[in-house]
Amino acid sequence: QVQLVESGGGLVQPGGSLRLSCTASESIFVMGWYRQGPGKQREWVASILSGGSTKYADSVKGRFTISRGNAKNTYLQMNSLKPEDTAVYYCTVHGSWGQGTQVTVSS
Repeated sequence: QVQLVESGGGLVQPGGSLRLSCTASESIFVMGWYRQGPGKQREWVASILSGGSTKYADSVKGRFTISRGNAKNTYLQMNSLKPEDTAVYYCTVHGSWGQGTQVTVSS
């Protein structure tokens, strides 16, 4: 089972940016990002597919960008962050999940 490690979370003011990273223990070609806010269910955020195509939830479209670095790294660039983006962010592939990284958007 592939191991995943997220990083890059933190505290940022509204309107700010963060870049999350997901490092896999083996080469991967698809990746999804999910998030779970306080008191909320986990929700899908974005995906990148094997051909490089990307998909986004309506709530983040135009503000977040998912991309692939080398074969083991995927990124989620988050711009124009809002307080409602506060959540633990997880990367997932083939049924494996990382431990999550906390993103807090607050002034």
